[in-house]
Amino acid sequence: MNKSAILHIPLSQYAFATGEHNLTIRIRTGKNDLTACTLYYGDRACNCTPVRFCPLPMKSIGEDNLYTYYEANVESDYNRICYYFKLEKDEEWYYYYADQFTHKLADIKLDDHIIEGRSEYYQYPVILREEIPDVPEWFKNAIVYNIFPDSFASAKRELSGESRVVEVELGSNVQELDKVSNREGAYKTTCKSRLGGTINGIRENLDYIRNLGFTCIYLNPIFVAGESHKYDILDYFHIDPCFGTDEEFRCLVEEIHRRGMRIIIDGVFNHCSWYFFAFDDVVKNGENSRYTDWFYDLTYPVIRPEDEKDLPSYACFAYERKMPKLNTSNQEVQEYFASVCEYWLREFKVDGWRLDVANEVDRNFWRRFRQTAKKANKESVLIGEVWEDSSSWLKGDAFDSTMNYDFRKHCREFFALREIDGRSFRECMLQMYLRYPANIALGQLNLLDSHDVPRFLSLCQGDTSRYQLALVFLLMFPGVPSIFYGDEKAIQGIAESEYRSPMPWNKTEDIESLVKELIYIRKKYLKPSDAFSFRDIVECDDVICLERITDTGRILVWLNGSKESICISDSISDFISKESVLLTNGYEREELYKNSFVILFIPII
Repeated sequence: MNKSAILHIPLSQYAFATGEHNLTIRIRTGKNDLTACTLYYGDRACNCTPVRFCPLPMKSIGEDNLYTYYEANVESDYNRICYYFKLEKDEEWYYYYADQFTHKLADIKLDDHIIEGRSEYYQYPVILREEIPDVPEWFKNAIVYNIFPDSFASAKRELSGESRVVEVELGSNVQELDKVSNREGAYKTTCKSRLGGTINGIRENLDYIRNLGFTCIYLNPIFVAGESHKYDILDYFHIDPCFGTDEEFRCLVEEIHRRGMRIIIDGVFNHCSWYFFAFDDVVKNGENSRYTDWFYDLTYPVIRPEDEKDLPSYACFAYERKMPKLNTSNQEVQEYFASVCEYWLREFKVDGWRLDVANEVDRNFWRRFRQTAKKANKESVLIGEVWEDSSSWLKGDAFDSTMNYDFRKHCREFFALREIDGRSFRECMLQMYLRYPANIALGQLNLLDSHDVPRFLSLCQGDTSRYQLALVFLLMFPGVPSIFYGDEKAIQGIAESEYRSPMPWNKTEDIESLVKELIYIRKKYLKPSDAFSFRDIVECDDVICLERITDTGRILVWLNGSKESICISDSISDFISKESVLLTNGYEREELYKNSFVILFIPII
């Protein structure tokens, strides 16, 4: 037995509650090393010694190059559980608990007495309903359309393409700011747009979005800001005048809800504009400003460098001199942005926040923000922008979800760049999924594109067949799929100005109908909790077969990423017929062409 491969971590993605009397236990072992793996669980608070344990066979849920992963789902009247494992390899066997291998249980018989040792077993001390990390159910079922407002629409099926510069007055009549500043007087600055997209333009195209099948819209920043991207925010309590008015946004939210859809807005709280009222006060009053502790690393006098090559004398987002970094550990800053959170949830009824540069913000800031959000609307969703492993942010005290850039990375390396083979891709996806408790993994925001990365189709060098494979995988894999505006119309672009290019309203693409059909299949046949697995295709490493087990049957998603056609008749059941094919772009007579896919449904008989 390969003991060095064995891993179990209590109170982690290896042991987590999904309900008050439901517990999922996982263990990692050497690849194909065991012949049996059994979980024994009991009531850690029972009044008898020794504890009475119940055996539960564990099932393999997948494997990678080194390990096999086992899982068991405990449904019990107990909510305080102790447990151990029995690991078997042919005639060799061990009990495993306390990270040790033994042939003895913790309860010791001394003379005629049992000395209880229940505390030595693995423990799930108590399942508290308030501490079960989860994602709002509506979001697990969501299909998200991400809009960059400036680039989307100014009217029905139209984008003006006109840049604008609007002068705005700040500080004198913004009632919300008085809660913190009590400032007198006003000052003026400007807001810019590049392509002319508006709030009303989004509203006039809601039926286009809904008819594709999307159930949720995520908007990049919409608050008053200087640049067209709107990540340098001047006023967090009003809509940018280049986009429209507060009342036009209120109308947009109402129209979205009337269609049974949801809306998520972008929260930029790591940094602000260098003309934001608090930073402007620091520039004007220096060390005498009451806002000096709202920012990091100030050197006096605080000067806004005109030349972009000059480094600022204060901390900022990356090296963007126009975006000073906020001190989010400051309690006053936390209170201010908690009021921003509450305002848009209560007054405008938005359904959640996507949170920019989330892992550079103080954790207590997010704890305060979460408490405010859930009090205002317990079903609101909080999505952190975290590009790497997000485990520490998804424990129930910060975010419900994060932007799953690892999903994009693995898809990029396999479907677009062909830097890894299908076997490595399957292993990466399994490891990514098992990184989190299952109910949290189902709420991860999976994406191929966003406002921060080159368009996926460009990474495929314009090859729509490879791009379609990635879209199929995105819509069929567990998690919340997100599509960036215009992906359905084959927008390309490597540079920032290109991948944020105008929505090509007059362009018709096969990809658009593919997206619509995939969303239809997802809604009709799949639930978030439907189990998934990868079939190991021995004949060809570059063929992916994703299986989803549903209440009514099985979905088999075949993706041929190899350079030649393959026959899949030997890999599927004999009773598959033409009626089993839900969607394909290259499957005929049990042969799947290169860079093609087929989605099959096999009903329960």
